[in-house]
Amino acid sequence: MTTLLLKDADLLVTMDADRREIPGGGVFVRDGVIEAVGPSASLPTQADETLSLAGCLALPGLINTHHHMYQSLTRALPGAQDAELFAWLRRLYPVWAGLTPEMIRVSTLTAMAELILSGCTTSSDHLYLYPNGARLDDSIEAAAQIGMRFHAARGSMSVGESEGGLPPDRLVEDEDTILKDTQRLIETWHDSARHAMLRIVVAPCSPFSVSRSLMREAARLARAYGVSLHTHLAENDNDVAYSREKFGMTPAAYAESLGWTGADVWHAHCVKLDEAGIDLFARTGTGVAHCPCSNMRLASGIAPIPAMRRAGVPVGLGVDGSASNDAAHLLGEARQAMLLARVGCQPHAEPAAMSARHALELATLGGARVLGRDDIGALVPGMSADLVAFPLDTLALAGAAVHDPVAALVFCAPQQVRYAIINGKPVVAEGQLLPLELPSLIADHNRLARQLIRSTKS
Repeated sequence: MTTLLLKDADLLVTMDADRREIPGGGVFVRDGVIEAVGPSASLPTQADETLSLAGCLALPGLINTHHHMYQSLTRALPGAQDAELFAWLRRLYPVWAGLTPEMIRVSTLTAMAELILSGCTTSSDHLYLYPNGARLDDSIEAAAQIGMRFHAARGSMSVGESEGGLPPDRLVEDEDTILKDTQRLIETWHDSARHAMLRIVVAPCSPFSVSRSLMREAARLARAYGVSLHTHLAENDNDVAYSREKFGMTPAAYAESLGWTGADVWHAHCVKLDEAGIDLFARTGTGVAHCPCSNMRLASGIAPIPAMRRAGVPVGLGVDGSASNDAAHLLGEARQAMLLARVGCQPHAEPAAMSARHALELATLGGARVLGRDDIGALVPGMSADLVAFPLDTLALAGAAVHDPVAALVFCAPQQVRYAIINGKPVVAEGQLLPLELPSLIADHNRLARQLIRSTKS
């Protein structure tokens, strides 16, 4: 048995039922699980390892509910910088066709390093194309190497351009192959236990790249094994127009017709979710991954998050793919969610539409609910020991943290963590990522990014 004592945080944000914020707070951990939370003087004094969080604001590890980590290889790519979703995809599909297993592994490590340093301890990743022998296993092995809690989504595309879909035919897979590989991944890797470090998600890519039959069979497979379902939905006007033209219904109605609603389902974006869709998601407990930076970057629009939250829709945050956000800073995403909610309440802007603390709830408790987890998102005895600590003595927080450190963390420029604890193990200490050397990782990543572009041109 191993124990860890984290003590003397300037302020400990628990996200518990009472939303306690404890000055001088700390957490005592045994075997990766929180055993005690409270003022540091009330905690055990002896542990196998003790870390002082003095000068820091500590809170539950943030949770990322939507990403495409391989896209970190194609950030800010010319020709895709100023395009809406469909044009952006058409520019990038031919580039992504050159992905290799090494590129998947290294881009996953890069994306996870960026996320962890931003305060994220749990992430989903939606990998939906598998050229040149690439496998979801490449991402899974990278997550184990860096030590991140991971929901690995086995994405897929089965309807190519020749059948009216968006992706090139060479990037789609046979549907039987998709379902068999998804089953293999669940049986090989999925851990349904509490405090699991790895879960598999069934995740056909989108209504414009997979068939109705695959969506139905994917839902049957997921429910037979008790795993979650994930896809993109109602991302922009073109997405909605495609759904109306091909299926004769709104994206939300289409999802419902295929069994894609319920507490075991979450959809990315939902920028264009209408009132009927919001009511449907609220009634069924269907989740939404809100990706404000990506939605702004692609000019998709402003998701009606305040209306969703009022209705009771589960909402978490997602950084989305690094080629449609060009960053993977989850604290920055929380800030953007707060700001965008304030201007998105049309016809009248509303400064109180989302507070800093509400934004942090989306990034913690909201993300946990969306991913179907009752063991992360709060610092409470019995929960997984995932905690991050941000320094308060930085230039960006000067003059803010002295008044309200919690609000300062969200209102001011996004910071990097001083400590990140995942499953009771320090992954970042004194601002340094412990499992790997960042300079060599960045060099490898840049080498592969250049190689990917060269392979496209050749």
